[in-house]
Amino acid sequence: MDDAFALLRRAVELLPEDAVAENGRSVGNVREELAYQEWEMALDLLIEIADVRPLSTAFWEMLAEAARQMMLDHHRRWCEWRAWEVRHGTVRATLTLLGTDEGGRRSAFAGDGWLRPLWDIGNRTADGQRDLSVARIWVESAPHLGPGETADIRLAPLRPEQWRHLKPGDVVAMHEGRPPVGIAETIEVLPPGA
Repeated sequence: MDDAFALLRRAVELLPEDAVAENGRSVGNVREELAYQEWEMALDLLIEIADVRPLSTAFWEMLAEAARQMMLDHHRRWCEWRAWEVRHGTVRATLTLLGTDEGGRRSAFAGDGWLRPLWDIGNRTADGQRDLSVARIWVESAPHLGPGETADIRLAPLRPEQWRHLKPGDVVAMHEGRPPVGIAETIEVLPPGA
């Protein structure tokens, strides 16, 4: 197995030369960081560039393994999440948690994929009852999400095929019991490989 540094070098080769992150950093910048042995910075740049364009599961798995070897657990988990999205598709939404006074959560939750609430995504059982679905949550751009707060999220459904009917603008409810504790509006649904 390659070491982290070889994996980062191999990952750069999977990017087109003109690939650029939202902040304007490029493949050339990644190569500079590698030349200076700034491994964590190179990994950060690779992730930033890859978050802008679709890349393969192999790319994300290389980055996840490099992050694991460098003991960067949050980076590793993000890269594993993104590899999962390539395999199963991506569901993004804007989630608003209800306030405590509205029957919502009493505390914030970690936004890095640990929470697995139930979701009412419109599916029904054979007898017409609500059929709630499980999906992990990754909060974009925030380490936690608390009562009354709103953030864009990514969802990793336990059974992704049950979510394929969703489209931008659809509203789904997050449950941790009854009643719902959050409402999310779907902003993007991408099929596997996108």
